[in-house]
Amino acid sequence: MLRLLPAVPVLLLSCSVALASGAPTPGEPAVESSQPRETAKQPVAKAPARGLGVSDEFIMPSGNIGCIYIPEGGTDVYQPEDGGPELSCDRIEPKYVRAILGRSGKGRVLSDIGDQGCCSAQKTLDYGDVWRGGPFTCYSERTGLTCERDDGHSFLLSRARVKAD
Repeated sequence: MLRLLPAVPVLLLSCSVALASGAPTPGEPAVESSQPRETAKQPVAKAPARGLGVSDEFIMPSGNIGCIYIPEGGTDVYQPEDGGPELSCDRIEPKYVRAILGRSGKGRVLSDIGDQGCCSAQKTLDYGDVWRGGPFTCYSERTGLTCERDDGHSFLLSRARVKAD
């Protein structure tokens, strides 16, 4: 152990001389070299994932019917079972029901709705106006709301009637 002690100051002195003389540190190019310094590899940016869509909501002027449209691929909080698009409209009175049109097939009416939360959208579809989103078109009338998909399947919601085909 005593033999190594005199070697420590010599080692430290040689390191400090090398640094003071401008000698490169490990990883740097030599002073006279025009070679670029090797750097740590940067992570390669990946292509962004396919963005999720944005839903659209509207209510009827009466406040009794409200709809939400989910585009193909879904949103960050909801993805339809078949991948979308999906149009879902809730009627509050006289009895709470939900009508749904999906990507294909007939419209459906559900009467046992566990997540009743209708009708707080900020956009109103005035009577006589038409809403369009994806393959769906909805017609707002004083007598109710009719929504249809491009292939003809549809539903109707009003206080007096509920129909889906």
